[in-house]
Amino acid sequence: MTSTVPAPGTRRTEGSALQAVLLDMDGTLVDTEGFWWDVEVEVFAALGHTLDDSWRHVVVGGPMTRSAGFLIEATGADITLDELSVLLNEGFENRIGRDLPLMPGAARLLAELSEHRVPTALVSASHRRIIDRVLTRLGAHHFSLTVAGDEVSRTKPHPDPYLLAAAGLGADPARCAVIEDTATGVAAAEAAGCHVVAVPSVAPIAPAARRTVVTSLEEVDLTFLRGLMAETVR
Repeated sequence: MTSTVPAPGTRRTEGSALQAVLLDMDGTLVDTEGFWWDVEVEVFAALGHTLDDSWRHVVVGGPMTRSAGFLIEATGADITLDELSVLLNEGFENRIGRDLPLMPGAARLLAELSEHRVPTALVSASHRRIIDRVLTRLGAHHFSLTVAGDEVSRTKPHPDPYLLAAAGLGADPARCAVIEDTATGVAAAEAAGCHVVAVPSVAPIAPAARRTVVTSLEEVDLTFLRGLMAETVR
């Protein structure tokens, strides 16, 4: 379901410095950050290991290669990275098959962006197989393109996924608003030169230049995003 060009009928937001909106998935649009940790705990329990709850902040928001690699090293589990990745993806797919709640405000925001034909991309460190499952809940029609973590040579915290998304939408990264929930995603978006709206899900995120922190997507709408971008380019 990868798309590298804008969907027909999309356009840059007229009369605004905002050219596109790029959104993270886990913990930002869908309430799944806790799901990943639950699956990791279950998988390692089956391998005979107990995960320390403090590790949750280490693995949240990052690519699977980083989080899985850390947990293998931390526990000394006798499993390869490839084997663990398969188990984690399968466990997560089973988990979201039972329940996949949206974050408060997510459905309303996506509908508003679609209604106003704002070029929008889903940019996730999750693998394509996971993104395609989640899109059935979010509505693939809301996104002009999607970028998965296993489709780029360097995923978050590197800027590559956001640079790819901006290029695919024909947008200047500096005129893109990124919505993220973790420090890893924020680092990727800021390295790409985007303005970030952080909605922390697990660990706190401090405000900074070109970074606005809110407590919920319910605080975010198109007027809010256009206002942020107007202030940035003023």
